[in-house]
Amino acid sequence: MTGTYLGMPAFPQAAKRELANSQLRHNLANATSTIRHKRASVVGELDDWAQLREAGAAIKAHTLSNLDNYLEQFEAAVSAAGGTVHWARDAEEANRIVVDLVRATGEREVVKVKSMATQEIELNEALEAAGIDAWETDLAELIVQLGHDTPSHILVPAIHRNRAEIREIFQREMGKVGAPAPADLTDEPVRLAEAARRHLREKFLRAKVAVSGANFAVAETGTLVVVESEGNGRMCLTLPETLISVVGIEKLVPRWQDLEVFLQLLPRSSTGERMNPYTSTWTGVTAGDGPQSFHVVLLDNGRTNALADEIGRQALRCIRCSACLNVCPVYERTGGHAYGSVYPGPIGAVLTPQLRGTTSEVDKSLPYASSLCGACYDVCPVAINIPDLLVHLRTRVVEEHDWRSKPVDALMSLASWVFGNSKRLAAAERLASLSRLVVGRKGTIGRLPPPLSRWTDARDAPAPAEESFRAWWERTRGGNSR
Repeated sequence: MTGTYLGMPAFPQAAKRELANSQLRHNLANATSTIRHKRASVVGELDDWAQLREAGAAIKAHTLSNLDNYLEQFEAAVSAAGGTVHWARDAEEANRIVVDLVRATGEREVVKVKSMATQEIELNEALEAAGIDAWETDLAELIVQLGHDTPSHILVPAIHRNRAEIREIFQREMGKVGAPAPADLTDEPVRLAEAARRHLREKFLRAKVAVSGANFAVAETGTLVVVESEGNGRMCLTLPETLISVVGIEKLVPRWQDLEVFLQLLPRSSTGERMNPYTSTWTGVTAGDGPQSFHVVLLDNGRTNALADEIGRQALRCIRCSACLNVCPVYERTGGHAYGSVYPGPIGAVLTPQLRGTTSEVDKSLPYASSLCGACYDVCPVAINIPDLLVHLRTRVVEEHDWRSKPVDALMSLASWVFGNSKRLAAAERLASLSRLVVGRKGTIGRLPPPLSRWTDARDAPAPAEESFRAWWERTRGGNSR
């Protein structure tokens, strides 16, 4: 997504709307809890997980610090292997390059491997405007495309749909664009997968052009890597005559040997598997084998802006595993659509404002779409400190948009004055305990008048304790530390 559509609400409003969808919350809770437990199990098998995590973070940090050199090395390696590298400053330029490349083949359709980068630049829409059909071949992406929907998760784009909904989408939409779903289709996973295979098979065999992204790009050899679970990616990467790969410049790793680390980190953190069922690597063009025309579009689209921020650049270490989404209590209750970006969840809250800036209401609100619980940092396989980044970006939003307010400044000054003196703090604690009689008779704080109602309308906060720790200590120990 290159920008937000007109009228798209900021995260608080969008989240409130999604929270009203009980089916969505049920679907998300089931899916994320399943993935969490699988991940915990396979990560727990490795004694050196912490060391792998440190290695992944170090490799990515080193690459970003020397990205200019590695990009040039990658371009030279791809060119030497018979491929062509194109440089795209933004989404518009990347889309124009891809459209021109497809038109040059004389084809009017492409098959696609699941790609966050192409979603980010809205490539499908650009191809459609040029009269070119783009067919998603990943099962979840196919569900989203047929449902005229948008992805809600980095790894499982259709996570917000259940089996019954998917069956309805297949029966209603498949026949309009290809092989129809069987009339007796049920919502059994095996039957749904069979319907998808039959629908996609003719597209795989007919397509002359494929578009992919890449999980990793190796500077040393010019190799691209795609990992997936279904085999659709392998079909797209081997059958067509022309392959176009749109790759964010941050996807580079220096050496082939570095893949050893990431091919352990990624599957365990994403799908909870020890290894991906399909790992495809390709280097340039091989006569008589696979695509005979290969192009790489290296995409900036705001990445160098993020790279210039010494704190914010760590978001570019992301390997798109989605582990942070699966542990985030905010994401689990709102889903991905509330974030207004192709990158939802905690990583989206820190990556999107850096790629797009903070001019829109959506992007200004994203750094606040978190409880700062820290679970995202704990599970990140490349140790991105998302809570620190969220606070950093909140500061940036305040500074860029002059969000400081006199009431808030006055409140902070009052808090500083109270906490600066033990007697004043003790008096405030006594007052808080007494306020329980008014605001917390049922054990939680009820609705407070504006502007405090903005907090209490959306949260159940416990009422102040009847007795503060200070008062309990004085009563039981008499103030004696022994």
